[in-house]
Amino acid sequence: MAPSELPAVDGPAPIAPPVAHARFAIGDVVRHRMFDFRGVIFDVDPVFANSDEWYDAIPEHIRPRKDQPFYHLLAENMESSYVAYVSQQNLVPDDSDEPVDHPAISGLFTGYADGRYALKREHRH
Repeated sequence: MAPSELPAVDGPAPIAPPVAHARFAIGDVVRHRMFDFRGVIFDVDPVFANSDEWYDAIPEHIRPRKDQPFYHLLAENMESSYVAYVSQQNLVPDDSDEPVDHPAISGLFTGYADGRYALKREHRH
């Protein structure tokens, strides 16, 4: 079909979401600004990409904006290791220079140096 034969689209053109810039990268070790846990970033969403139920479960007075990067962390606290989903506004760099003790790290990363982990070659794209 030639471009002149394409059907007309009614309404305004779609609007792209604002581009959010990630402050942290995969492999960075970060700490939560309010809660006592830290972790290594293994994925980044440019804006919120979790369920509405998850978001609505956050108390409104501390609920983060959705229009910012959200990070998937292999996280740890004094009691356990787990996966966390955290907004950029709630993360700060971890300056402890201590590795993160999470059982899934060896499956995704090769080594720890200078406060960050190197992603295994097979997980890069």
